[in-house]
Amino acid sequence: MDNFKKFLEKLISFNPKETDVFISLFFEQDLKKGDYLAKAGEYSTKLAFLKSGIMRAFYRNSNGKEYNKTFFIENSFVAAYSSLITKQKNLINIECLTNCKILISDFKEINKLYDSYPKIESLARILAERKFTIKEKREVELVTLDAADRYKIFQKEYPNLENLVPQYHIASYLGVSPTQLSRIRSKK
Repeated sequence: MDNFKKFLEKLISFNPKETDVFISLFFEQDLKKGDYLAKAGEYSTKLAFLKSGIMRAFYRNSNGKEYNKTFFIENSFVAAYSSLITKQKNLINIECLTNCKILISDFKEINKLYDSYPKIESLARILAERKFTIKEKREVELVTLDAADRYKIFQKEYPNLENLVPQYHIASYLGVSPTQLSRIRSKK
């Protein structure tokens, strides 16, 4: 829980009681490579904090082709946010690419704390704002930058990830074929 507390302290200045109340809602869970935290078509109710491991969020079209939306790495919150907020079915899948250790909580229980603990609601707003800015930046990059530039950004944002996950996942995230990614990497 120490890394979790340190992560929270970087985002908001909780007092010890607020920290304890928030953290008490989470319990540790181990997931294996290939397990899903969320599946398209189901309803999400959980918010997780990734202590260790790698996950991906992806879409699957009607032909079964997958498109990686994002990767989650150690010390990040993970959830199918739109399902949590709208209470609609998930549009995305979240899958473990490695064995993962998470802290997980029921999102409804977190929401119940908002009135009594305004800083917890502020934390939720801060996290939503961060997710929005990351999403907007990624969308702009996809339409304005070429694949080589997107690959350089990927390397900075996810150092060493390309050594830990299959290349076809990275190619999908960049919006290129595995062959195109191989060409980009060979030009380095």
